[in-house]
Amino acid sequence: MSEEMKMYQCQFTNCGFIYNPERGDKKNKIPKGVDFEDLPEDYKCPLCGASKKAFKPID
Repeated sequence: MSEEMKMYQCQFTNCGFIYNPERGDKKNKIPKGVDFEDLPEDYKCPLCGASKKAFKPID
C-alpha cells in the first residue's frame, strides 16, 4: 500500500468502520482505488451514517 492510500476509521460511538481504499465501499458505490481524500464531501459511513469528518487516519 502506498503512503497516499491510507485507511481511515470511523470514530463515531461504537462504530469503528474502516475505509480501505484497496477495497472501496460497495454500499456507497465507491470503486476500489479511491483515496479517502477523493471521496465526495457528502460521503457517509456505510455502517452508522456518520459524516466524512468522523473519520481519522490509521497509522
